[in-house]
Amino acid sequence: MSENNEALLKVEHLKKYFDMGEGHQLKAVDDVSFVINKGETLGLVGESGCGKTTCGRTIVGMYNKTDGNVIYNGRDVFAMKGKELFDFRKEAQMIFQDPYASLDPRMTVSDIIGEGLDVHHMVKNKEERTKRIFELLAMVDLNEEHANRFIHEFSGGQRQRIGIARALALEPQFLVLDEPISALDVSIQAQVVNLLKKLQAEKGLTYLFIAHDLAMVKHISNRVAVMYLGRIVEITRSEELYSNPHHPYTIALLSAIPIPDPDVEEERDRNRIHIEGEVTSPIDPPPGCRFAGRCKYCMERCRKETPDLKNIGNEHWVACFREEK
Repeated sequence: MSENNEALLKVEHLKKYFDMGEGHQLKAVDDVSFVINKGETLGLVGESGCGKTTCGRTIVGMYNKTDGNVIYNGRDVFAMKGKELFDFRKEAQMIFQDPYASLDPRMTVSDIIGEGLDVHHMVKNKEERTKRIFELLAMVDLNEEHANRFIHEFSGGQRQRIGIARALALEPQFLVLDEPISALDVSIQAQVVNLLKKLQAEKGLTYLFIAHDLAMVKHISNRVAVMYLGRIVEITRSEELYSNPHHPYTIALLSAIPIPDPDVEEERDRNRIHIEGEVTSPIDPPPGCRFAGRCKYCMERCRKETPDLKNIGNEHWVACFREEK
């Protein structure tokens, strides 16, 4: 899907199931495939609990896969061992949703950022280490005086900047951004997103941007994949998705994006799509489309067969039987 010879990451039929006991499985990620090309941002969106974070963590090796493949720069992530795996963990970094929970409160900012430099032997001495930490702080618009402070002394936005600096310390090529702005005030969110875009342009970084805020995803992503209960239901270029959505779930999500204009928003409220029906359980889900129980277009076929992602033209992929008519 939108693959070219510059593909950095290929996710092929990835599955991640969790054993729930007594033979039951929670299918958090169930047959997910996509490609991310070098230097681009793929937005991964969907409701809470749809498997976005699990997908991101599995890609970088924080979780073992159940099935499928993750190919990074032509190499199978789950076949890596020794130095190859060590190098991959340097090249692929993750920035977490809650910067306070992901940063050690007992460590100074200097030690948080410098830990990766020490582990990967990226500096020769203390002076070089300090210089590099100051450079990284400047990259994320923080000051040298922040280096000796502890995490509780910072605002949410500053903590996330520290998390970004920690990831950048290892000079990665690929970043999984797991809802990096959802815990921040609205006034700070745009600052962090603009910082991420600036760093991407300067360093040629590749992003998987996980979020549920579709308005912000549109701002940062080249392409967007919509996820529902462990499966990708639609994926295409950002402008195409927002102007021409096809899957009923995507259409409903886009109808809920607020508009900062009271008159327009009032009209939007009248046209907002309210998804009704029963949510399919991700634990031992029944056959068929996962969205069938909430879809007003549901056919008998939808409850028996699982639709595959198909290209409907213009590199627009949709998993819906309605598109076959």
